[in-house]
Amino acid sequence: MKKLGIVITDGVGYRNFILSDFIYEAQKSFDEVVILSYLPKSAYNSVTCKVIELPVYEEKFINWFFRKAKELAHLHLHKIGNFGIQDNLRVNNSKAKTTRGFTTRLINKWTSYFFSEKWIQFYNKLQQRSFRNNLISKEYGTLLIDEKFDLLFFTHQRPPFIAPLVYQAEQNKVKTVSFIFSWDNLASKGRMAANFDYYLVWSNLMKNELLKFYTNVKSENIEVVGTPQFEPYVLDRYKTTKDEFQQKFGLDSSKKTICFSCGDIATSKNDELYIQTIADAIKNNEIENVNLLVRTSPAEDPIRFKSFVEKYPFIKWNYPKWPLSRDKHQELWTQRIPSVEDVVDLRSVLEFSDLNINMLSTMSLDFIQFDKPVINPVFGNLENGLYDDQRFLNYAHIENVVNCKATKVVKDESSLIEAIKTYLDNPDLDGKNRMELLKLQVSKPLFETGKRIAQTLKAWG
Repeated sequence: MKKLGIVITDGVGYRNFILSDFIYEAQKSFDEVVILSYLPKSAYNSVTCKVIELPVYEEKFINWFFRKAKELAHLHLHKIGNFGIQDNLRVNNSKAKTTRGFTTRLINKWTSYFFSEKWIQFYNKLQQRSFRNNLISKEYGTLLIDEKFDLLFFTHQRPPFIAPLVYQAEQNKVKTVSFIFSWDNLASKGRMAANFDYYLVWSNLMKNELLKFYTNVKSENIEVVGTPQFEPYVLDRYKTTKDEFQQKFGLDSSKKTICFSCGDIATSKNDELYIQTIADAIKNNEIENVNLLVRTSPAEDPIRFKSFVEKYPFIKWNYPKWPLSRDKHQELWTQRIPSVEDVVDLRSVLEFSDLNINMLSTMSLDFIQFDKPVINPVFGNLENGLYDDQRFLNYAHIENVVNCKATKVVKDESSLIEAIKTYLDNPDLDGKNRMELLKLQVSKPLFETGKRIAQTLKAWG
């Protein structure tokens, strides 16, 4: 008898592993499947397997201290020649006159000298030991003893609140697997929340990154499986028609559709400027015969665009249906849960829009799955007073996009308008480059991604 525990940390993990075919395939591959959820149990009404809602873990100072040491040491170790990691390291130059502010500066100074992989593993060991007497951690230990899992599958490797569960898995000799959550997580972000026994990655590129940044990981413990993030785009249950898409969003069927997809306010602060630039060009007939559809980020309330609804009544809006499941959590955005309706809406937006514009987000890959041209505006730099989004061009995962010439990166208004006209007139332009980027970032076909992951887990279990 083989028993799998699936750890769902957030709404994106819910979409990727519950709304794809993975959960169905996992139940075929294992004798028993149990979902361990950091989302409320009520979110899983359509799931037939057992669901256990995990208590919400709140990180204590001692846990945070050693996690911070581990993360900053990782950044110092890999900062040479990596702008993304240097950028994330700069964020930790805290000037806050608080306990954590002073402590962050102290840790940063210390780890600038003591940052080898051996030191990182030492900090990790201290962090794991810090969970020994934590009440929530003890609850996790009791749970693992009662459930007797053969394998724990973590659908995200970074949230701090999973670390005590990994600690208890280590104590109880339960094998662990982590899926690398996103295309930028290894080359630009800080350290994982913990060490795992096995890893699932999107691509051969990501496998090489994992081996580069985590030298203790063995190649045979990594499997390239693609990502379930895009699997709904080839599942018939989410398919709709172009007429239904146009009716849903009130679009003029005689016009081509431009979709601007927003990032969240933390990293995409110039979205209002980009929407205004496009809308004004349409209003002034610089861009003719188009619909403008704006999809806001599911990670935030779209309140920042409220004035645009009145100023540009011709803009159509797609507000993702990701209701907030609880209002108290260490990372509140993780508690937004995607609806089936939104997966249908998103697929229709990707399939039937003619052009996408976004500020260097993973949505570029979503649209490229349907061979749609993509424009990435980055107007801001250190000289012009705008939020400096041009710095992201130096991040490793974005350098791959630029080098493939899969999208048009534009740095001012006139270039954006010209790129829009060019792609509307010639949507096949750069098509070959788009496919090259997809092969680089997602090395397996979308079909049967869930089955591929489930079978890999079965082999490791």
